Amino acid sequence: MTLLAIQTDSLHSNFVILSLAIILTGFLFRILKQPTLITYIIVGLLLGPNGFKVITNEIIVTNLGELGLVLLLFFIGMEISLPKLITNWRVSVIGTLLQISVTTLAIFVAGKYLDWELNQIVFWGFVLSMSSTAVIVKLLDEKEEINSRIGQIVLGILLVQDILFVPMLIVIGYMGGESPKNTELIKQVVGGVLIIGIIFLILIKKQIKLPFRKYIIRDHELQVFVAFTLCFGFSFVTAYLGLSAALGAFVAGMLVSSSKSTEWVYKSLLSFKVIFVALFFVSIGMLIDLNFIKTNYQIIILMIILVFIINNFINTLVIKAFGSTWGESIYGGALHAQIGEFSFILGSAGYLAGIIGKYSYDLIINIIAISLMLSSLWIYLIHSILKNKIRIGQKT
Repeated sequence: MTLLAIQTDSLHSNFVILSLAIILTGFLFRILKQPTLITYIIVGLLLGPNGFKVITNEIIVTNLGELGLVLLLFFIGMEISLPKLITNWRVSVIGTLLQISVTTLAIFVAGKYLDWELNQIVFWGFVLSMSSTAVIVKLLDEKEEINSRIGQIVLGILLVQDILFVPMLIVIGYMGGESPKNTELIKQVVGGVLIIGIIFLILIKKQIKLPFRKYIIRDHELQVFVAFTLCFGFSFVTAYLGLSAALGAFVAGMLVSSSKSTEWVYKSLLSFKVIFVALFFVSIGMLIDLNFIKTNYQIIILMIILVFIINNFINTLVIKAFGSTWGESIYGGALHAQIGEFSFILGSAGYLAGIIGKYSYDLIINIIAISLMLSSLWIYLIHSILKNKIRIGQKT
């Protein structure tokens, strides 16, 4: 048997075992009425390198999982109304900047007590202020709350966070002594202009006609490839230009929505979305290190509690400041309470830049992963406490 055949057989068996584990664990969590994302994270923890070591090639799962985030944002882009999203620009832009500033200020107070340097304070402020696009969007999608008033507000904040992710990386690089090249800055400016241009095009033209549309709608196989090209083509361009790949997919989704072609695109990519989104959350579960948690459980439990409480509190005040009800604001704060997947990259950048050491890096990775896993439980808890005070079903 050739090496390629052995590797293919191993990959094949891994995905079969992964699918069976998701099915069995999914039945259990369905009985417990828990979101599917917890199923995926638990399966990743159990089968990954820190669990039973059934899946040891985590790079493949991680890379495929990143496609899930891209597909998720593409689908959301098809569902939202751009004019309605634009109307919330104050809470999206000013609110997000305020939220990041207040979080960093809170870290500054704690950092002074812990005798941290300024670069460490700014770094931790950035890491803790990012929310999870994947978790929040999936939960809103499952609850059909994307187009509710609070859903639009939360989504707007997420998009601005994704945009600010690149400047955060640049600042962390500067603090570590690394200056971005002029070519990188030029590409990012070009990317920003491109995104803004497409948004204005959608707003002005109202409806954009896709070329060869009458031929595409007759051929299902062609539809699959066209949908894939639109989604991943835009994400590739924005990633190449130094922006978020997920942001490019979101803009592509809005473009498809404006062309009134969402039905066949949705049907073409739905199955791929389910698989790749599942792999994304499985890859998160594979990052959880039970041995590290066992050794450092006290500090991890304390920080997880503080992260949820502080993030919920800060985001609640920010959303409330822009006119939402207390019920909506607290619920929106709960949705933003976890630490986002982009913080993995910020943590890695801080470690490589020498801002934090190996212990702090391992601490960040495990805290982020656990916060993502517990996020839906926290949201469910807040939602249960508030009950009728949250009018999340109200459409914008």
